[in-house]
Amino acid sequence: MRDGNVFNLKRALPRMSWSAKNLYNLWSRSLGPLSSETNFTKSAQTLFQQRWRSKRFVRAYHGDWIGENKFKRWYLPERLPDVRPRHLSASGTSSSSGSSSSRGFASDDIYLSKWAKRDRDAKRDLRAGREAAEKAASTPVGSLMFMEVERRLDVFLFRCCFATSAYQARQLVVHGKVTLNGVKHTNPNALLNPGDMVSVDPAAMPLLRIRQVEEEAQVEEKEEETTTTAETTSPSESSAKDKDQAQVEEAPAPKEPTEKKPSAPKWTLPAFAAPNLFVPAYIEPSFATCSAVYVRHPTARPGYSEIPSPYDADGEVMRFAWEWYAKHRPRMRGRKERWTSPETARA
Repeated sequence: MRDGNVFNLKRALPRMSWSAKNLYNLWSRSLGPLSSETNFTKSAQTLFQQRWRSKRFVRAYHGDWIGENKFKRWYLPERLPDVRPRHLSASGTSSSSGSSSSRGFASDDIYLSKWAKRDRDAKRDLRAGREAAEKAASTPVGSLMFMEVERRLDVFLFRCCFATSAYQARQLVVHGKVTLNGVKHTNPNALLNPGDMVSVDPAAMPLLRIRQVEEEAQVEEKEEETTTTAETTSPSESSAKDKDQAQVEEAPAPKEPTEKKPSAPKWTLPAFAAPNLFVPAYIEPSFATCSAVYVRHPTARPGYSEIPSPYDADGEVMRFAWEWYAKHRPRMRGRKERWTSPETARA
């Protein structure tokens, strides 16, 4: 954890955690008094300020422990998908805001139908082109710029609900409690590939608690019952019981060794954990064996993104963050710099 005060209520930046303070910050940013700061429809801020604030909001959740330069160099995809909305004009051309107009999806068919004086076919092609443009515009591809962050080993453990925060998952990996494809792995920066299986030591998981506490509570209750019954007995009964106990003590019977049954672990969820109990579609967990499989890379389809985020996957915050990284792209990685990759570096 880079900052000890990551759950500051004044900043109210949501993080990858199940903490009660983080839940309050999430409510404050989405529905609470600070929700107006993420609405840039009517804002007196400059375009640079809006982009920078959006980048700050998004990066606070998606890998805030990763340095900015390292994130731009190693965790941004090689090509960022265009998230700017496209508008199809009546002539059949598709134009995006901030870019020159280009030929649309069905522009050639529309021009050919008009030249052949087939107005019905031209209207049908225009309608099909508009539907295709709306479908492409409604796909929240902007959130896919955090796909490489979701491939990280520590983030994967947090998504599997094996840890209450990404910082705790990182600690499990560094302490050698996690195995990747059957081999102990201590580098939380490792990127997973489809088909990789990750297992966690059940004894190190904070969500698994031994039932020893419940057994101790039952023993204490029995002891209290015996003391109360001893106090309520009469003196004659107590004297008779003392004589019987003395006779038993004179001739002690051999004690049979009692075998302690191994207590089974039990899942114990912390308070306010219900909003965070979900597993993305690209993960196949097995809570009985404390393991999970990374099935495939996360993707997006019209109206839905598989990358969890506290902000709208196709909203203003995500689009302004995309514009920030589109303008501040890092330089290309050379062969001499590949050894500095966080995946190959020591944890």
